[in-house]
Amino acid sequence: MDEATELKRIRWRSRRGMRELDRLFDRYLDHAWASAPTAERAVFLRMLDCEDDKLWRWSMGYEECPDVELVALLRKIAAMPA
Repeated sequence: MDEATELKRIRWRSRRGMRELDRLFDRYLDHAWASAPTAERAVFLRMLDCEDDKLWRWSMGYEECPDVELVALLRKIAAMPA
């Protein structure tokens, strides 16, 4: 699968219907996906398998995520320009 098709597929998969999460995921896909190393891409895809309510609590700081790789990626995404 070519890169553009893969990105479209991932964008569709990242849609949550929760504006805050959609913006976070779009921010990452717009600013970092193209240059992200394979390992970081794998963490992002793993993050998409998480439940929306947990992702929201982790990204808003209401709950601590037990996965250090996800924590690092969520912090990186939060630090990106909107």
